Amino acid sequence: MELTDLAKAVCQIARNAGDEIMRIYENEKSFQIEHKEDQSPLTIADRNANKIICDQLMQLDILHPIISEETKTVPFVERKTFSRYWLVDPLDGTKEFIKRNDEFTVNIALIDENEAIMGVVYAPALKEMYWAVKGHGAHFEKEGQAQQLRAAHFSMEDEGLKVVCSRSHLNEATQTFIKKLKLPSKVATGSSLKFLILAKAEAHVYPRLGPTMEWDTAAAQIVLEEAGGKVISEETGEPLRYNKENLLNPYFTAYGQVQH
Repeated sequence: MELTDLAKAVCQIARNAGDEIMRIYENEKSFQIEHKEDQSPLTIADRNANKIICDQLMQLDILHPIISEETKTVPFVERKTFSRYWLVDPLDGTKEFIKRNDEFTVNIALIDENEAIMGVVYAPALKEMYWAVKGHGAHFEKEGQAQQLRAAHFSMEDEGLKVVCSRSHLNEATQTFIKKLKLPSKVATGSSLKFLILAKAEAHVYPRLGPTMEWDTAAAQIVLEEAGGKVISEETGEPLRYNKENLLNPYFTAYGQVQH
């Protein structure tokens, strides 16, 4: 199966998970909110979407291992042997889901040799689908309309850059980053939509100088990269890579088509 055909099948899986998320979203009493060990919230929507995605990925003609936020982590001694695998966040932006602000996403990435080569991100409340395959561009679909995405061209010396910020995380390091820019404006949104705003050329830069996990970023990273942008580790100066022993990402900054 060609990766572009596989991506379309995965888009449908993401829609199916999104339909279940929205069924629960429309009845706030059914959220069944719990908290994980790190005190991050977990709802029945996270669990149900995870089951749908994992079950349907295992029904595809081509089978790969799955690493998901809501599934027990595969030990590194086993997963370090994975050359290609699925990396899943069934509901990114659970806090936004609970707040009912529509800014949450389903994220499914295909990782090959530690690099995202396919990504699908679906925002079910917004009915927005984003997908990309390495070398085949970034795509956006909504209400039957499709378009290819291209991130904005800019320099970090430009005035009025739009800086994407989390609604839930705006720490001192991020504020310091913003203060170095010339007359910037902030664009607040939740979940992996922060990358996609860059891919759509609606903002320029997204500093994430706080913790994220690998499943939070992989699918949206390849969409942004295929739109001409990049996601750069603050530790290495290189693009984010995956299947590390510790699944915690380093701090990073995502850019549109920045000129150095």
